[in-house]
This record gives sequence, structure tokens and C-alpha cells, in this order.
Amino acid sequence: MIITQTPFRMSFFGGGTDVEEFFREYGGAVISTTFDKYCYVTVRHLPPFFEYSTDITYSKSERVRAVEDIEHPAIRNAMQMLDMHELRLTYDADLPARSGLGTSSSFAVGMLNAFYALKGKYAGKKKLADDAIYLERTLCGEAGGWQDQIAAAYGGLNRIEFREDGYEVLPIVISPERKRLLNENLMLFFTGFTRFSSDIQKANGGAKGDKIAKLKDMYALVDEAEKVLTNKYADMDDFGRLLHQTWELKRGTGKAVSTGEVDMLYERGMKAGALGGKLLGAGGGGFLLFYVQPERQAAVMEAMRDLLYIPFQFETGGSQVVHYAPEEYVRRERVAG
Repeated sequence: MIITQTPFRMSFFGGGTDVEEFFREYGGAVISTTFDKYCYVTVRHLPPFFEYSTDITYSKSERVRAVEDIEHPAIRNAMQMLDMHELRLTYDADLPARSGLGTSSSFAVGMLNAFYALKGKYAGKKKLADDAIYLERTLCGEAGGWQDQIAAAYGGLNRIEFREDGYEVLPIVISPERKRLLNENLMLFFTGFTRFSSDIQKANGGAKGDKIAKLKDMYALVDEAEKVLTNKYADMDDFGRLLHQTWELKRGTGKAVSTGEVDMLYERGMKAGALGGKLLGAGGGGFLLFYVQPERQAAVMEAMRDLLYIPFQFETGGSQVVHYAPEEYVRRERVAG
């Protein structure tokens, strides 16, 4: 039996510039971090006592006799890609799916990590990220960028640079005190609205015209935000003000990024004293992140009293195998009928 633990991520700056059709031409970068909310994937070979050969549990249950009959596209394609058979797979998570935290990509990374471990193979962080990108963007044909898979595999607070020839993960090195200050000034709330990131990406259309100009401006803010983080003399509150700038730009990149309800909630948080914030993920719902000075946090908490508040701490581990108990496996013969 294998159990993997894979963190979720929050993206601060540069979201949208990690989409291949944009960064291959213009370059791109994001600043993101993983935090201590995880998904767990448990995988083992199914004992040969059942009429079905694969048993899968996520938000629904599937029991099938052939891999090609699996409805879940990521599980089906991953099993075919790595030649996996006769499995019992269970997915569990600390936070809901379709909420802007890269949950589907964290699942993809964690599942691939578990599959490799079950086969007795070690997959490094880059291998996991690359395979998850290929699984979701090519095999499953889902629209979106590359940052979620990379963040889930690598973990930590990073600048991820995207270029024509690929990507590079650059850890953002700051003092523990400064990192703790950033963590303490961030407040996360669940709006209650969920959506498929791939659907939002498709609704927002391609990177053309005014959208390209806004994405370029968002790309430029990555440099400014990194300077705030790494310069020990910089005012950390400027990070919050830059979050507001990038959210205003992002809202202009597609009609599906925000909604009237989200705009109302964001305005309520700003009036209560937040310096900035953003909706995490592709848009449309999910989690609202605010940067709030300590003396204003009680007021923001009151203003957001109808939403679920999620305390969190940054993490640095990325996807990990937390239980490893390999087992001998001999593929059973399929019985016709």
C-alpha cells in the first residue's frame, strides 16, 4: 500500500502567464506557495477476489473490469500512461475540489507519485511536474497553465519562470521572520462557490488584444512583488497593495474571472481594512485571499462572517510518499464473461 500527501497551492502573482500559448511567445512567471492543506491518495493492488478489477473512490465510486471503462479522465489516462492495472485507489482531501487551489493538479501529482512508488520507482519533483502537465494538458485535453502541477510537486514559496524552452523553479529566499510576517498577514476565506478551472479558462478565451496587455502588466508585477519579499527594508504591506493591483488586472482578462457576488465580497473585505487580495485560481469562485494588517483582521473577520475562514501555514515539502509498503504483484488473467 502507498499513501501520498500532496499540498495545495495559492498563487499570488502572474497567474495566466503560465499558459503555454502566452509564455512561449511573451515569457511568464508566477509567485506562489504551497500551504498545509493536502490531498491524500491511497493506492494498492486489488486482491483477486472480485468480479471487478479496479475500485476507485473520489467524489463518487467506480468499480470497473477494464481501465478504459474508468470515467474519471485523469485516473484513466494516468493508469494507461504508466500501465497500471487492478488497483484500489482512494482520494481524500482537506479542502474541496474546484475551489481555486490547484486541487486537480495536486491530485494528479499525488496519484502519479503513488503509481511510481507502487511500481518500486522513485520519481523526482521535475518528473512528477512534467508528467502531471502532460497528463492534464495533453492526455486529458484540459485548458490551463503549468504552475499548479509544478507547485504541487516542488512545494514551498517560489518564483516559477516560464520561457519558450520550458520552466525553472526559483525558491524565494527570505528570513523566517519575514516569511512569518507574510503568513500572518494573509487571511483565507471560502466563498462557497466551486467551478472547474478548465471551464473558466475556456470561457475566458485565448490571449488576444487587451488581454495580452493585461497579462504583460501582471507579469511585470511579479518582479515588483519579489523585490518586496526579498528586500528586508521594503514595507511588507506593499505586497498587499500589489495584490490589489494584480486582482484589478486579472478581472479584466476575462468575463468569467469574477462574478457580482465575488466583487461584492471583495469590496466588503477592502472596506473593512484589507490592503489587497484576490480570488485564487482561474476565477468564478472558490477561495478569497486578503492581505490584512493585524489591527484590521478582526474587522475583516466580521465583514466576512458569512464565509468560512481557513487558517493556514506555509509548507515546503511538496508531494511526498508518507506510507510505503510495497507488495508483490502478479497480474491475474482476465476471465471472459
